[in-house]
Amino acid sequence: MAAKRKRGAVSGGSVLRRGLLAGAVAGVLSGLPSTAHALLTGRDPLAAARAAGNLLLPADARPEALLVAGGLAHAAVSLGWATVLAVAVRRTSLSPVAAGLAAGAAIAAVDLGLLAHGPAGRRWPLIRALPVGPQVADHLAFGAVAGAVLARRG
Repeated sequence: MAAKRKRGAVSGGSVLRRGLLAGAVAGVLSGLPSTAHALLTGRDPLAAARAAGNLLLPADARPEALLVAGGLAHAAVSLGWATVLAVAVRRTSLSPVAAGLAAGAAIAAVDLGLLAHGPAGRRWPLIRALPVGPQVADHLAFGAVAGAVLARRG
């Protein structure tokens, strides 16, 4: 006989679905801070998307190829981090949005601090060339939006 599930319990499949949804929404909206910054400062608003493509392709690849690769890389990273966040939100007393903001800050520290601007960052010159502040804002926006989606779906 199957054990009854506790009221309010969330299955692994449900956590995965919630994480994927949160990652999809947050992935689409999280680039708004750096895009707005680029537009306001006269920079190329697609530079960050091409820089994400540098995770998969060399920096001297065709700009169109970098854009496609950037979309794929960003989608994979967003879905992955949001799924991790969906699990973490269940294990913390913080609100999902607060947990998301904290996660966004931690992800920024890893993505930008350790990887992009650390010794490994030499592999990703397009990411290193981006202004750091707007990229941190994107990470914080990602966490907050993912947390908000998880709160609504919780």
